[in-house]
Amino acid sequence: MTPHMNTRRAAALAAVAAMVVVGVQTGTANARPAAPDDGSSASPRTSSPAFSSASARTAAIKSAQTDASSTAGSLGLGGKEKLIARDVIKDAKGTVHTRYERTYAGLPVIGGDLVTHIASNGKLKGVTKATDARISVPSTTAKIKTAAAARKVIWAGSGKPVLAFESVKTGVQKDGTPSRRHIITDATTGKTLHSYEAVETAGVGNSQYSGKVDLSTTASGSGFELTDGDRGGHKTYDLNQGESGTGDLVTDDDNTWGDGTGNDRQTAAVDAHYGAAKTWDFYKTALGRDGIAGDGKAAYSRVHYGDAYVNAFWDDSCFCMTYGDGADNKSALTGLDVAGHEMSHGLTASTANLDYVGESGGLNEATSDIFGTAVEFFADNATDVGDYLIGEKIDINGDGSPLRYMDQPSKDGGSADYWDSSVGDLDVHYSSGVANHFFYLLAEGSGAKTINGVDYDSPTSDGSTVTGIGRDKAIQIWYKALSEYMTSSTDYAAARTATEKAATDLYGADSAELKAVDAAWSGVNVK
Repeated sequence: MTPHMNTRRAAALAAVAAMVVVGVQTGTANARPAAPDDGSSASPRTSSPAFSSASARTAAIKSAQTDASSTAGSLGLGGKEKLIARDVIKDAKGTVHTRYERTYAGLPVIGGDLVTHIASNGKLKGVTKATDARISVPSTTAKIKTAAAARKVIWAGSGKPVLAFESVKTGVQKDGTPSRRHIITDATTGKTLHSYEAVETAGVGNSQYSGKVDLSTTASGSGFELTDGDRGGHKTYDLNQGESGTGDLVTDDDNTWGDGTGNDRQTAAVDAHYGAAKTWDFYKTALGRDGIAGDGKAAYSRVHYGDAYVNAFWDDSCFCMTYGDGADNKSALTGLDVAGHEMSHGLTASTANLDYVGESGGLNEATSDIFGTAVEFFADNATDVGDYLIGEKIDINGDGSPLRYMDQPSKDGGSADYWDSSVGDLDVHYSSGVANHFFYLLAEGSGAKTINGVDYDSPTSDGSTVTGIGRDKAIQIWYKALSEYMTSSTDYAAARTATEKAATDLYGADSAELKAVDAAWSGVNVK
């Protein structure tokens, strides 16, 4: 469990919650969930955590380089070490994350990069290091000769740092893609320490739910692996029906993955890898967020969990998504909106950290449904078009119906359309209906309409008419409310206040958007 979990929350959750009780951020990596449950017109002012301009970011990097010497000293680095500022990100809370490369005695340190995290008050919150090893070598004089094109480096990627050479071998990969393989060789023994392909390739995936898709993969040896170098190094593993550990990294010989059916083990990995990529891209494009936690760090995905496991879940302790194969072991719960839903539990854990119980638990679940839906629309996939249905592709009910409906949540037989004083007593997947309904009304409005071929007819608690402001603006308002105004104990009344503040910040106190927020909350009986 996460160390900051309070007693109330811990008592409410004995294990990781899951997609069908659709997933959240607590429990251990090998815990099995206790039981399954069942267009905007104008562009909004962004709530993204970024610098005001590219020039401001450049200036921040230059400033970090100016202070690099004092930063190295404050971190306790050795006298022969220097820092080179490579990137600076400022998040929504004003924390500045500065990424550095390291040198030792003037030589590049491969595997020595680090990131400092400075709070808005100027205090160091922490440091993320690629290695905790002390950077030091007995000598910088090599004992072997190597080609003139090789450069002398310090290799700190594994174990004790050593003096090494880095050379680059060019050629052609198996599928015809150009190759630029970096080879690290021990400068004392001549032993190859590490090698990697610098040309990242795009594989072709045949998914079960999203058709033929492009995958960001990485060449490895004579084949390829599901490692996404474009998105923080996200990896997809096969658990081989296990319920603990990481499993095996999914690999392939020709960079064409899966056959589009559950009969091929790679197919589930294709959907999971694709869903992770689209969620990352949505966060980056729509929210200005660099990964789930906003730190550029990738999660990872595990497919083929358990035997006939009808669920999927996010676990914050491993920072990973896990997917079962369904009742027939051929219908993995790897739909696009499921992937977006699971990773968005990680987003909630990194922001408001909404308690997974009562009304705050419903808001937690709804947040994942909202962003999972947003990911599906963002992907613009012709096979899995955007809609306000949750889990419609995975057929969890066995009759082709979706798991949840955002326009009228009660159509699933258990979710609440409107708030009342007993909503907090419902399972969080049913109390989420109030916020899901609010979001639909805010984005699309009340009444009957058809969107991407799906018919909707959204009612209101008081018979009022709500005019939507478009999905893009609704997403910006929800994200800003979540990341800046909601807390772990936020209930529905406080969520209304949070979204009102967010709409005011983004669009103004007299804006149509703020009026729409109020109308949508009134439409679900949150006063």
